[in-house]
Parts: sequence; C-alpha cells; structure tokens
Amino acid sequence: MTTGTPPPTAPPRRSRARTLIPLAIAAWAVLEIWLLTLLADVAGGFTVLLLLIGGVVLGAVVMKAAGRRAFRNLTETLQQMPGRPGEAAAPPTAPSGRKGNGFLMLGGLLLIIPGMISDVAGLLLLVPPVRATLGRYAERSLDRRMRTAAPGSFSGVFQQARIHRPDGKVVQGEVIRDTDTRPGRRPDDGPRPPLNP
Repeated sequence: MTTGTPPPTAPPRRSRARTLIPLAIAAWAVLEIWLLTLLADVAGGFTVLLLLIGGVVLGAVVMKAAGRRAFRNLTETLQQMPGRPGEAAAPPTAPSGRKGNGFLMLGGLLLIIPGMISDVAGLLLLVPPVRATLGRYAERSLDRRMRTAAPGSFSGVFQQARIHRPDGKVVQGEVIRDTDTRPGRRPDDGPRPPLNP
C-alpha cells in the first residue's frame, strides 16, 4: 500500500556563509568582551563606561547627520525630475561629491555597537578618504559581479533595469524594433499598417 508521500531525501546542505557567519559573529563578540575587560583593568571601569557612552552618542549624531544628508539628496533629485507634462525639468547638475551616505551610516552604527573594535572601525569610516576608497572598491566589485552574472539571474535583471541619475550618464536598456518582414518592404517605409483592417 502506498501512502502518497515522497521518499525521504537528504537534507539540503548549508552554505559555507550560513555556517561561518554565526561563528565569526560569536568570535567577534568574545574578542570585544575580552578587549573591554583588558581596558577596564588598565584604565578602570568608569573610563570604559564613559567610552561606551561617548561612542553611542557620537554614533547617534553621525547617523542623524547622514540621514539628513540622504533626505536632502533625495529632495534635490526629486526637484530635478520633470513634474507635469509640458513642464520643463530643472537642468541636471553634476553630483557634488556627496556620495558615501551608506558608509557614513555604517560608521555611526558601528560606533553605537558597544566594543573597541567596532568603535575603531566606525571612526575609520568617518574619515572621507577611507569612505571614498571603500565606495570605489564597492562600485567596482558590484560592476564586476553584474557583468559576470548569468542572463536570467536576479543581478542580470537588475543590470538591465539600472538607471543612473539625470547627470548625463547613459541609461541602460534594450531596443526593440518593430520590423515588418513582408517582401518588398524596407525598414524606413514608416510604421506598418495594422494586421486586421
């Protein structure tokens, strides 16, 4: 007698990232706690508490400033877009070097997280040349991955739909030509007549 249930199969294998990321987070947390206890032995517990509170305050200020900057950039971009049909759009302006809001917010978040390693990483992300270097590296890495993506994959679809700011850069897309293949018809004869008269 058959029950209609499929035969048991082997459980799906976990990816390396799903195995290694929790281990890396646990090792990072243990290292942070160990460094905080060492610092508390050397400088005192009150000093460590002041450093942690200072990191939280500085991180909150940085994240608030980065959020305001992102909102201002969004507002400026929306003001440059044409409103109603027939209304002229504002002339496109070149980007004023205000990139890197994501890394600035990440720096603020790392400062808020208690720990010395995260505070040092957050402070490094507050330095503009470091943010610019990381931004260029991330952009090159993303471009390289998108160029090597399979045509049907999600990143391939994202690359087809990617649109740049209105600063004169080329918008990627596909051109679909409506051609008539009837004999004696040239492509420059204009639009083809409807098939059902």
